[in-house]
Amino acid sequence: MAMNLRLRDDQTEALKQRAEQEGTSMHALLLKAVDDYLARTAQEAIVRKTAMEQAAKWHELMERLK
Repeated sequence: MAMNLRLRDDQTEALKQRAEQEGTSMHALLLKAVDDYLARTAQEAIVRKTAMEQAAKWHELMERLK
């Protein structure tokens, strides 16, 4: 899917400099940033779900220990 992304001038300049430093394109850096974000938030969702499940599982015991 094609899309447009509007960056502020300072973001564009910083991205351009980073791409040059890493010897890659701005496009490749943005794709990596999106992939990293999606992977991180997916992991956070798994941790959050597991924590909620464990809290529910041990709720009765925790109430008795108060």
